[in-house]
Amino acid sequence: MTSADTTPPAPAHLAADDDWWRTAVIYQIYPRSFADSDGDGTGDLPGITARLDHLADLGVDALWLSPFYPSPQRDGGYDVADYRAVDPRYGTLADFDALLARAHTLGIRVVVDLVPNHCSSEHTAFRAALATAPGSPERDLFHFRDGRGPDGGLPPNDWTSMFEGPAWTRVTEADGRPGQWYLHLFDPGQPDWNWDNPAVRADFETTLRFWLDRGVDGFRVDVCDALVKADGLPDWPHPTHGVIEPVDGVMPPMWDQEGIHDIFRAWRKLLDSYDGHRILCAEAWLPPERAARIIRPDEMHQAFNFRFLETPWEPDALRAVIDESLTANDEVGAPTTWVLSNHDVMRHASRFGYDGPVALEHGVGADDPQPDRAAGLRRARAATALMLALPGSAYLYQGEELGLPEVTDLPDAARQDPVWERSGHRIRGRDGCRVPLPWTSQGPSFGFSDTPDTWLPQPSYYGPYAAESQRDDPDSTLHLYRGLLRLRRHHRLGTGELRWLSSPDGVLHFTNGAIEVMTNLTSQPVPLPPSRHVVIASAAVTDHVAPDTTVWLVRD
Repeated sequence: MTSADTTPPAPAHLAADDDWWRTAVIYQIYPRSFADSDGDGTGDLPGITARLDHLADLGVDALWLSPFYPSPQRDGGYDVADYRAVDPRYGTLADFDALLARAHTLGIRVVVDLVPNHCSSEHTAFRAALATAPGSPERDLFHFRDGRGPDGGLPPNDWTSMFEGPAWTRVTEADGRPGQWYLHLFDPGQPDWNWDNPAVRADFETTLRFWLDRGVDGFRVDVCDALVKADGLPDWPHPTHGVIEPVDGVMPPMWDQEGIHDIFRAWRKLLDSYDGHRILCAEAWLPPERAARIIRPDEMHQAFNFRFLETPWEPDALRAVIDESLTANDEVGAPTTWVLSNHDVMRHASRFGYDGPVALEHGVGADDPQPDRAAGLRRARAATALMLALPGSAYLYQGEELGLPEVTDLPDAARQDPVWERSGHRIRGRDGCRVPLPWTSQGPSFGFSDTPDTWLPQPSYYGPYAAESQRDDPDSTLHLYRGLLRLRRHHRLGTGELRWLSSPDGVLHFTNGAIEVMTNLTSQPVPLPPSRHVVIASAAVTDHVAPDTTVWLVRD
């Protein structure tokens, strides 16, 4: 299967818009935590299919599925053992096809995760590499190197893992002696592929075709800026966490090397051979001007705007990153994406409950300083209303439409993020944003499953956050999201143009088409402009806009 003529045509009920991705609102599903159909406490594909009406009612344009492939789950599924199958815990390929068909029937496109930087140590290719001698073709699919020091007992370079500790693990050779080291920018169970090897590139093109031929609408590409490493794997004694920027004009040797662009161009050409305008979205923790290089017209379509996600609840910082992002992407003719939460960072309903900087991926424990839950939700609602008024595309993370907070009282014994162990229990990690969703106010797991024993335990206070509890409440966060998405589509804000208006200090004030937007980030109410009518607001509005509130206005 090598060309578009083998591909089923795009369903007629999907909007016939080749540029759908430029303005789309895309909803991320973390399959393990969305909905469980078989009562084993773990979410699955049939569970997702059964809940797709929720997304249709919400008004999203597409969904993005985090990995559902066979995996030992060393890193929540991002350690893939087989790129062209479904993990039995999640279902079957037939279940995936049913999910895709149902989503398309509802007018929702489906984007799946591609994890090309690394695989699982259980992948057949890596197991074959371990069984062969140094210098073999099997080992050349990965980054195997001899160690430093007289007995090779030191790692080949000084790189550190994103999950703490060294980025190298030494193997035991077939004769029982300590042998070579292999590179893993993340967990030791996630060996990095060697993208200088043509066989790796060819195999991933086969994977792309496999899912495109089944009818998927695109790929979110995990850690895409790390595929190519600098020649010689030179030392880099600098931090590489968070948004990654040059040091003295030089990019870290494991990030954003020039060779990645040839890979992306090849992928773009492949996707363009299919109908329905399939897309590539880059996960690259880069500043906007460098991320924009990945989304030039012949490369990827979108890149996550992590600079926006990292920005604190502060007016000057928000305005600066909005301007910076729009400018960088406009220069390459690409839309800007906006995102506030995902499966790797603290939920923004809790993040904004702190005053001051927050370590996005470190997690929070019961003994740590706790966020102000009421303030966090109020600011999160205002931030979302601000985000959805901006031109471009937006990504939502499952549960944010319910106002879900980070679970900050998760028992440490239940934690599964590998960084918890690798950091010596210093960093709690990302489990707090991955707790299974509440669908009903009652039941053994709030409607997520038939069992109370979910893969991560849910907190007792989830009931009022459940979708069922919010569905008919006009003041609920779910009702707000539905209204924002409906008005965003009606007023075509995704295709609009932002124009800043004068405003008091601490207030963001702009127009996008017919909609005028005010976000009050001060501690005092500010008056509404005269002759304006409020069409939606993140909190109650009189003739003033309350602190931590966003309003959308039209002229009377």
